[in-house]
Order: sequence, then C-alpha cells, then structure tokens
Amino acid sequence: QVQLVESGGGLVQPGGSLRLSCAASGSIFSSNVMGWYRQGPGKQRDLVATITSGGITNYVDSVKGRFTISRDNANTVYLQMNSLKPEDTAVYYCQMSTWGTVYWGQGTQVTVSS
Repeated sequence: QVQLVESGGGLVQPGGSLRLSCAASGSIFSSNVMGWYRQGPGKQRDLVATITSGGITNYVDSVKGRFTISRDNANTVYLQMNSLKPEDTAVYYCQMSTWGTVYWGQGTQVTVSS
C-alpha cells in the first residue's frame, strides 16, 4: 500500500506562483510514474504532468512553459506553477502508478483569483 500526501495549495493572484509537493510512503517499487492531475469546478479530472522514476516528463499543452514537475530520491514529487491563470483553479491531485496499480492523494485546492 502507498500513501500520498499533498501540500502547498492556496490562493494566489493571476501571474503568481505556487509550489505543490506530494510525499509518497509505504511499499513503493523503484519503477513508478508520479504525476499531477486537476479537477476544476464541474469538470472531469485531467492530467497536468507526469514524471517517471527515470526523470522523463510529460505535460499537457496548456501548462507547458509555465509548470515544472520534478522529483527527488525520496519519492517526493513537486509541481512548480508559474504565471498562474484563473483557469488553473482546481483541486490538484497527486498520483502514483506502479505495476498496474494507481494511488491517489487527497487533493489540494489551488485558487487563482484577484
């Protein structure tokens, strides 16, 4: 079993920055993919970015050049979000997928508003 705990959400003005963190603990295989998804009001949960255990990254087009995903050796994944827009407002969820099993965090709210 894997537990994911997110932190770092909050309220920020348009153009501002936030950094999300997600710490994974439990029975973690060395080969895994961690990522961030988001769910806006009345919308489905969508992919934001992923990073493999080897450091390969993938981003949805709408955040390319603004968001950066990274991870450390302790199975913590980060999402640096710059130039935030009101349309980035959502609950952001951390995910880990490994050997066909998917784990989710509880989510952290990000609100971009003046």
